Amino acid sequence: MGQQDGDAGVPGSLARVLAQVRDERAAQDERFGMQALPDGTGGHDAVAAADEAREETDAAAREGALTWRHILAEEVMEAFAEHDPQRLRGELIQVAAVAVKWVQALDRRDVLQNLDGERSDC
Repeated sequence: MGQQDGDAGVPGSLARVLAQVRDERAAQDERFGMQALPDGTGGHDAVAAADEAREETDAAAREGALTWRHILAEEVMEAFAEHDPQRLRGELIQVAAVAVKWVQALDRRDVLQNLDGERSDC
């Protein structure tokens, strides 16, 4: 599978991050219990904000200044703009996937920094 296995260059990272997400979800349930809240999504303002986030992300990519914040903000804004429950679910899965990938990127940086430190000690 290699790079297509979801581990983002760090073997086992996807399983580790998803286990941490699972643990956080359990902690939320412990603290807040079952929550049945309205979605609060959709509407013209939310659509405009999603369009603005998309434009900002595209501009940053063109300028070579794209960050994880741009990508996650765009996904979150797209979710906020969605009123259809099935489409909202799909957008929220994308939000979760980007957040997981960002955490993996942070972990990968740590691994690379540790490897660089070991090389310089030689």
